[in-house]
Amino acid sequence: MDIRPAATLVLTKDTADGLKVLLLQRTWEAVFMPGFFVFPGGSVDEQDVKGRAHAIGRGDSDISQTMSLDEGGADYMLAAVRECFEEAGILLALDQSDDEITTGHPVHRDRMSLFKGELTLSEVCQRHKLTIPLDRLAYLGHWITPPGPPRRFDTRFFVAVAPEDQPASHDGVETIDSIWLSPAQALEDHRCGRRLLGLPTIRTLRILRDFDDTGAVMRYAHANPPEPYPSKSWPALKKGKPVMLEPGAPAYDEAAKLDPEGEGSTRTEIIPGEPVEVAAGVVRLTAPNPGMMTGPGTNTYVLGHKRFTVLDPGPDNATHIERILELTGGAIDQVVVTHTHQDHSPGTVALKARTGCRVYGQPAPAGPAQDPTFAPDEEPVHGDRITTDAGTLRVLHTPGHASNHLCYLLLEQELLFSGDHVMQGSTVVINPPDGDMKAYIESLYGLLDEPVRYIAPAHGFLMGHPEAVIDFLITHRLAREHKVARVLKNRGETSLKDLTAEAYDDVPAAIHGVAARSALAHLLKLEADGRAASKGETWHATSHT
Repeated sequence: MDIRPAATLVLTKDTADGLKVLLLQRTWEAVFMPGFFVFPGGSVDEQDVKGRAHAIGRGDSDISQTMSLDEGGADYMLAAVRECFEEAGILLALDQSDDEITTGHPVHRDRMSLFKGELTLSEVCQRHKLTIPLDRLAYLGHWITPPGPPRRFDTRFFVAVAPEDQPASHDGVETIDSIWLSPAQALEDHRCGRRLLGLPTIRTLRILRDFDDTGAVMRYAHANPPEPYPSKSWPALKKGKPVMLEPGAPAYDEAAKLDPEGEGSTRTEIIPGEPVEVAAGVVRLTAPNPGMMTGPGTNTYVLGHKRFTVLDPGPDNATHIERILELTGGAIDQVVVTHTHQDHSPGTVALKARTGCRVYGQPAPAGPAQDPTFAPDEEPVHGDRITTDAGTLRVLHTPGHASNHLCYLLLEQELLFSGDHVMQGSTVVINPPDGDMKAYIESLYGLLDEPVRYIAPAHGFLMGHPEAVIDFLITHRLAREHKVARVLKNRGETSLKDLTAEAYDDVPAAIHGVAARSALAHLLKLEADGRAASKGETWHATSHT
């Protein structure tokens, strides 16, 4: 699949209430991110190259060097300026007197001609004798859409101060609303489900919320261009044969971490029973229980050098238990458990019997999916610390997938053992009543405040870029919640079955039974937020939705 070059312009302005940014809402009919609020932007076109003739302030070679490109950096900036004019009606340009153009300038009559492709930006500038001051844009961010979506973009984000006398006006075709918001308010609106934001928008808003005015933003952006995005393929082994991993592949982050010289020594598959040292004093040992819900199997992590801590001993599988004992020589001081689902904690009983180790974890709640054999010696709570031979684990209570779910952060290496709270390659099952969507999303937000460099999940490979991983999960859940809320509002009173069929029309009907549990979790969250209510077997929106 081709990755399209794209550019986005983040417009800022100073107000009595502080710094604000312009956001546009995409139409609900859009193929990509329907209904989301975004910054003005779009694809880089061939016509943007011709716009260089009207650019002033900085040359292409200088801009390209800042953006870690051989050439063409100016074309991204020109595309951002053009798209902002088309979508928001604001043109960052100077007239013959080097003054900013205003609302009454005749160039605004050419906006729709530019939008329809009847004119190019170069032709518009030539017709009105305008120049584009590229030195008024600063390079702020870089984002490549991960594999999976129908469209992928290599997007560069730029920031600029909005002209004083050009009010924003959405185009009514691709964008249906426009609003100036403080970055903090936009993020809060997203968190509360009032406004859909995509991951790159969220990351950009997080940068901007730390600044009080446009001057501070521009100084920061000019002095701190973003690091180059991982773009090169990485060598690895697949079934013993050399392959190249592309960025975004499941094993990519692990291969880059464990094989920094690129010798091609890491595997692209997880093999049960084969130990992999994923960090200093941390070995991953995967149980032989692959399946639809467990992926390649449940990961047990063995921490230590001479004395060992076993994190999530997995199912009660004799082969796996013997492999753990073989790897540790039986020198196991303690077992720590993320939660008590059947693929995570049952192996504890055998290890306790064989080694006399102490057991840490929360007791199992009621339910058939839980492990009734789990009997902890210690019940750690949020913020507690557990000393291991590999470093200190800080306990993080992360309910959602399970009410007793704990994550563990290995502080010295900033490595998060995420259990089933964050998994690779699939969304986490949230199954009421023990599963709680509101608690799950709040727990994800809590992880964003932790110093994490890598995530070690219970299923799958190591994951880098933890903020992006967590933000994606939050955005995915809130996008689904927004769809559930819209269906609820449009249908009036409706049954769970009918709501699921419409809100999950993008998943196969064969798994709508599973989807209904997730839909119920979303409804219960909306109910807790005061945005939905139930009446017998039906649900309806409240006035807050």
